[in-house]
Amino acid sequence: MATTQTSREIKASPEKLYKAFTSPEALEVWMAPGDMTGKVHHFDLREGGSYEMSLFYPNTDTESKGKSGAKEDRYTSRFVELKPNKKIVEAVTFHSSDPRLAGEMIMEVSFQPRGNGSLINMVFKNIPDGINPEDNEKGTELTLQKLAKYVEDK
Repeated sequence: MATTQTSREIKASPEKLYKAFTSPEALEVWMAPGDMTGKVHHFDLREGGSYEMSLFYPNTDTESKGKSGAKEDRYTSRFVELKPNKKIVEAVTFHSSDPRLAGEMIMEVSFQPRGNGSLINMVFKNIPDGINPEDNEKGTELTLQKLAKYVEDK
């Protein structure tokens, strides 16, 4: 199982970034990479709580195959650790019948003040064998671009 790490400076406070990670309305806007869209099905913000979310591929994407359905990646993310404005650790499980996508992937997000913004660092551990680490990094970069636009526009 692989590990990836992606960082980006964003012109927003750690408080604003933490809020974007802990608001279902915000997650629906920025969590889906690129042209994908997102839908949060339920949300329970507390350590031990979880949320369930679907990421949908656009109809124009004829190459990508969803992990849960033809055009859908559905997952449950359990909050392992919540340190407001500093760190979030989530255990992510994909809804898939493919054994190569089974198990819990760990996502650790940290926020550090940096000048007039923050450095956000995202580390993914135990990436399932069915996910190419380079694809995970690219998806994370695209997601962080959308996050930056979301928080910098507010």
